[in-house]
Amino acid sequence: MGKAFTEISEGLTEAIDHAKGKSTKVIEHKPESINVKAIREKTGMSQQKFCATFGISIGTLRHWEQGLRSPRGPARVLLKVVQHNPKAIIKAIEE
Repeated sequence: MGKAFTEISEGLTEAIDHAKGKSTKVIEHKPESINVKAIREKTGMSQQKFCATFGISIGTLRHWEQGLRSPRGPARVLLKVVQHNPKAIIKAIEE
């Protein structure tokens, strides 16, 4: 077998060992948690207003706030921007 097979096989073995709790060289990257409710409350908006303003479904927002799900991808980026400068993002949306 070739070099690619060997590298893939070693990677899979290491992943399995890591999943079993064994010591490996695996580096695990976990994004920091986002307190969606605190971000929304910082804007002073109700759930309905926040959803209407930022294009988020009410069900999704409730799942985030209850910790049943976590925002990912573009939603995560939007929430981080809202967290740091809610007035700027709201102004940009309104224009």
